[in-house]
Amino acid sequence: MAEERAQRRLAAIMAADVAGYSRLMGADEEDTLSRLNAHRRELLDPKIGEHRGRIVKTTGDGILVEFASVVDALRCAIDIQHAMIARNADTGAEKRIEFRIGINVGDIIVDGGDIYGDGVNVAARLEGLADPNGICVSRRVLEDTRGKLDASFEDAGEQQLKNIAWPVQVYRLRLGGKTTVSRPRLTLPDKPSVAILPFQNMSGDPSQEYFADGVVEDITTALSRFRNLFVIARNSSFVYKGRAVDVTQVGRELGVRYVLEGSVRKAGDRLRITGQLIDASTGATLWADRFDGAFAEIFDLQDQVAANVVGAIAPRVEDAEIERAKRKPTDSISAYDRYLHALALVNRMARESNDEALRLFSEVIARDPGFALAHARAAHCYVRRKANSWMVDRSQETAEAERLARRAIELGRDDAVVLSYSGHTLGYVVGDLDDGAAFIERALVLNANLATAWGASGWMKVCLGDPDIAVEHAALAMRLSPLDPRLFVWQFTTALAHLCAGRYDDAVIWGERALREQPLYPAAMRITAASHALARRLAEAQKLVERLRQIDPLLRMSNLGDSMPPFRRPEDRARYIEGIRLAGLPE
Repeated sequence: MAEERAQRRLAAIMAADVAGYSRLMGADEEDTLSRLNAHRRELLDPKIGEHRGRIVKTTGDGILVEFASVVDALRCAIDIQHAMIARNADTGAEKRIEFRIGINVGDIIVDGGDIYGDGVNVAARLEGLADPNGICVSRRVLEDTRGKLDASFEDAGEQQLKNIAWPVQVYRLRLGGKTTVSRPRLTLPDKPSVAILPFQNMSGDPSQEYFADGVVEDITTALSRFRNLFVIARNSSFVYKGRAVDVTQVGRELGVRYVLEGSVRKAGDRLRITGQLIDASTGATLWADRFDGAFAEIFDLQDQVAANVVGAIAPRVEDAEIERAKRKPTDSISAYDRYLHALALVNRMARESNDEALRLFSEVIARDPGFALAHARAAHCYVRRKANSWMVDRSQETAEAERLARRAIELGRDDAVVLSYSGHTLGYVVGDLDDGAAFIERALVLNANLATAWGASGWMKVCLGDPDIAVEHAALAMRLSPLDPRLFVWQFTTALAHLCAGRYDDAVIWGERALREQPLYPAAMRITAASHALARRLAEAQKLVERLRQIDPLLRMSNLGDSMPPFRRPEDRARYIEGIRLAGLPE
């Protein structure tokens, strides 16, 4: 058994990579690789050997090194960075190979020639926080080298590193002991924060700068309408125009967690725009996409790019915030982080998850009674309860849903997200279509890029008897957020609209799409079964009703109205009921 036990030892770990490596390779792969190999051969490998380090592995632009002495590790890193500054003296800024280095001391697991463990992972995350030509170290490195090297450090504060369960105190080395002039570290806001950097003009045509700047202007303005986002103003972001920057540095200097960067390239009469959303604390890419169009349609393309980028990154930021909150112990989190924990539960098709989300939202409201979005999302939990026949006391729960929704609107009258969820709740749970529609319309006035509002508007238009407009609005929601976790709801809305318009085959197509996204969604089962039945495909309809009754065994024609949309047109209600009856739901 002793022989099978993992071999462990304490070591100093140095992790290094090239800042902006993807950009360098994109500009000239062969030249970048040739120069990187020369730096390794002529500088890195000899220095590591000189300081008694062992190269564990190299990966593309990265290198992982183990040292028995942390003093040796730090001396090696300092020598490399000083030498690289000299080697880059005659190289243009756009072509410089600049290393980022992270050093940690910790317990490691040795497996053959490789090493593993949190000691290694922390070193890798520290590397991601380092500036180009910079070195980041943990507190242990600072303490173990204090007084042994002529080095000066700058406290970068506690950092929550990706996949590391505890916060790590980070320090930046000032090369040569010189005091560097840097902007003060800004405290992160208590909500998701993002900066949109100037897009790089890759066209070689200076006249295209206005287009790249216009795209950024539109995206910044559109994102600023999301009241649950903290968006850095354009004037602050544009100080980085024309500079090669590291997103982790941008995050520190602007006090944001996320950075959006991109480029514009013109070739002939075609334009290509790329964008990527990066977590500034880890350097990880959360989303990336590209958009192509004709130069003749330059302003239409600009609007399209802005709308699609906003629709894509808003849910990505929310997902990233949820994952960040989930890594924190639930007994020590703020009201906002508790709210994020609840959001992680709301899209699960399980009664227990919905109940737990409602409980957490209630705790958030108790801690922060002015949190409008918590009221709105708590109210919206009752939409799920009604749609899935989970209500116990219908009258009491309807009253509570209305109280929460109207309080949310009082607190967040200018918050489009609050208005969207509250309006949907008032329309479906309370049956107040007029107020619900009015609040959703106001949400769209406040933020025309909000997929949630377009989706809610689509559902409301079905209930109000305008199925064609409903299809258009649901399509806008799906276009703005094509990978949204709520996609199945908007597909269901489209199916419902086609049913009300008498287009049963189209209704089946969209209902089945919703069920592929969320196989346990009762509303989609009901609408797809009814559409099959009305199209006289009774066998398919009956199979769906059998599945539906496995999920909701108490469902009957007599209580179908408890979960049915509040159709304003009697013919829509009659068509829906007829379809479900033909599909074989018992009386």
